Amino acid sequence: MKKLTLLLLVLATSLAFSTEATAQKFSGLDKSPADIAYYPASSRETDKAARVIYSRPQLKGRSLAELVPVGKVWRTGANEASEVTFYKDAKIGGKTVKAGSYSLFTIPGEEEWTVILNTKLHQWGAFSYDSDADVVRATATVSTDSEELEAFSIAFDDDGNMVMGWGTTRVTLPISY
Repeated sequence: MKKLTLLLLVLATSLAFSTEATAQKFSGLDKSPADIAYYPASSRETDKAARVIYSRPQLKGRSLAELVPVGKVWRTGANEASEVTFYKDAKIGGKTVKAGSYSLFTIPGEEEWTVILNTKLHQWGAFSYDSDADVVRATATVSTDSEELEAFSIAFDDDGNMVMGWGTTRVTLPISY
């Protein structure tokens, strides 16, 4: 009987420790969730030309100028720098960009933004941005829309141009494939 009691005690103790050791603590939901945009956008189209992975910060009563200062390099989203993948060569700003993955940065301006593709991937924010790794810098046009976007968004239009929107600001980068 003593052996059985001892065996049960050892078994119960080992189960308690193994449950505690394998317990996982999960963080809450990210306040700037990740999103993906493809060109072409249709899920029926399997021959994709481009994809962008980015996080979506929210305005939450703040102005775009507060969050994205004019004239400063921005990670173009939240959290890790956004990443663009071209599945085929593309032409941006008159320059051919080879198929591959690039970090996406922007420098906001009043009437135009500079869009930067950079070879250094997996950067947190723009803190370690290095202009020596730039592949291309291209000018994107700025316009306004009557629709207010609370969350920063990126999409591709029907022609394959990248369109970034936040608040009423829309930034369009011409891309050809």
